Amino acid sequence: MFPDKKGKFGIFGGKFAPETLIEPLEQLEIAYKKISKTKEFKEKLNYLLKDYAGRPTPLYYAENFSKFLGFKVYLKREDLAFTGAHKINNTLGQVLLAKMMGKTRIIAETGAGQHGVATATACSLLNMKCEVYMGEIDVERQKLNVYRMKLLGAKVISVNSGSKTLKDAINEAMRDWITNFKTTHYVIGSVVGPHPYPMIVRNFQSVIGKETKKQIIEKEGRFPDFLLACVGGGSNSIGLFHPFYKYKNVRFIGIEAGGTGINTGRHAATLSKGQKGVLHGSFSYVLQNNYGQIKTTHSVSAGLDYPGVGPEHSFYKETKRAEYFAVNDKIALKGFHILSELEGIIPALESAHAIGWLTENKKKFKKNEIVVICLSGRGDKDVMEVAKIEGEL
Repeated sequence: MFPDKKGKFGIFGGKFAPETLIEPLEQLEIAYKKISKTKEFKEKLNYLLKDYAGRPTPLYYAENFSKFLGFKVYLKREDLAFTGAHKINNTLGQVLLAKMMGKTRIIAETGAGQHGVATATACSLLNMKCEVYMGEIDVERQKLNVYRMKLLGAKVISVNSGSKTLKDAINEAMRDWITNFKTTHYVIGSVVGPHPYPMIVRNFQSVIGKETKKQIIEKEGRFPDFLLACVGGGSNSIGLFHPFYKYKNVRFIGIEAGGTGINTGRHAATLSKGQKGVLHGSFSYVLQNNYGQIKTTHSVSAGLDYPGVGPEHSFYKETKRAEYFAVNDKIALKGFHILSELEGIIPALESAHAIGWLTENKKKFKKNEIVVICLSGRGDKDVMEVAKIEGEL
């Protein structure tokens, strides 16, 4: 199963990193492959996921939403995982790994703040020092999560360079890690970055798809026809997709942030409009200009506001294992309202992109088909921002 020994998913992935990072990356890969197989690590992580993070999360039949659409829809309720999103699956794994490696300090980047909160939570639990880099724009639109991180004992470092969003937060975290790797572990929040990060994050997030396989068989006696999830860097979607990879009758659909429209230049639809290139240590699809410079992105959702994507997603696109589409901010906001009103579930704006796309494309699905959507997070963090956008404040 991908990646290969060089960290490649077909032609994508790899380890495009400064010379000073090659050694810590190799040490991380060796430590991960050794420690993650031990009985001690497995038992500790399983205990934390179950008794602390609340796994397994429910696979919920959204009856009202299904009637509205005309076919069955199940929601994989990652919004009910502790801290309110799927991010805790990865941070518990990585922080536990770092502790067993002898590291004493954790750094992370965050966009919407959910990964930052999850990292701060894991560090508080496992008694590790935590610092989180966050773009200045995201600090402003995600004030609640900023305070949550501080409440959990983390230091939040506002990044005011570049676009002042997720891309720049990752840049600063990378610089920090280069300087302090002997004592510090960098907890990347998505399936991006140089090898072995896309593999490590995917493996920790695959608990989503593994649970879904078991749950849908119990409920329907068969696998779903479609798996649907939002895609920024791509961790929640890969977590759902990957365990179903060999089942070709299960189709994968990833939904990107179309911003104000994919032809306006103000979007984050990397797989829909990007080109092959290198970003943050990995060869993948990226949003770049003719000179290879990374473009500024826009999305109503901070968590999807990123000009790259995980190499495994790029591989899925290239091999046609998955289809990728983009929806604009308006449709995402429509999805935000529809699920709230029909099911009493307020989705994160990231997940609302998938809800909105399905609502707009419901005629493409048959009555007897089953769709599973990864509801990657809850929308509490977005309520005030949406109210502001819609003129309610």
